[in-house]
Amino acid sequence: MHPLDNVIWQALTTRQAHFAEGSGAGRRFIPDVSPLAAIEEVGPAGYRELAALLDPDDTLGIFLDDPYSPVSGWSYVVGAPLLQMICDNGKANGKHPSEPPALLELGDKDSPEMIALTALTKPGPFGPRTHEFGKYLGIRADGELVAMAGERLKVDGHTEVSAVCTHPNHIGKGYAAILMKAVMHGIRERGEIPFLHVRENNTRAIEIYKRLGFRVRKSGHFAVLRKA
Repeated sequence: MHPLDNVIWQALTTRQAHFAEGSGAGRRFIPDVSPLAAIEEVGPAGYRELAALLDPDDTLGIFLDDPYSPVSGWSYVVGAPLLQMICDNGKANGKHPSEPPALLELGDKDSPEMIALTALTKPGPFGPRTHEFGKYLGIRADGELVAMAGERLKVDGHTEVSAVCTHPNHIGKGYAAILMKAVMHGIRERGEIPFLHVRENNTRAIEIYKRLGFRVRKSGHFAVLRKA
């Protein structure tokens, strides 16, 4: 199996096992860190293991190779086709601004603002401890956090670029590309390959990622499920 196949499962059972709950065929991240979960193989056993970790009406997010098929004990909340992209060409393309903004490393004290920015821009699930996944960088304007990007899933030889977002009032300034290049540089400094996930219909973001050197590796689906 390639490290990026069933990537949430691989993260939960290898480099990020310290954030995992569960020890069987279904596991999830500590909820404050991420709502993401995974099963070792699609089938009843994995879903039963996941159900044992949740209270009734709890939800989780899962990556699947195929569209979600109904499973007893679960209800489908929302989902979308998903692309997994990888930048394995060893470089990040694109122009460099003549006066790049200052990039600040974000941490515990910035968590409320990070949650507020992701709630506004919706790059994906982000909780009070999501920033503990890895290094997060941000850009501030007049003291306000207006853009950020960081690291999420980590598997053998690869780290995911995630939570790439810009406040609507600051779109068009190139902040996403600037932040991504910096995050990707840090990943490559460790000898790893950057990858990411994006909704298939997010054409604007996909074009930015392609200009930075990413290519589509595989298609899949994201599903939010609720325990009945």
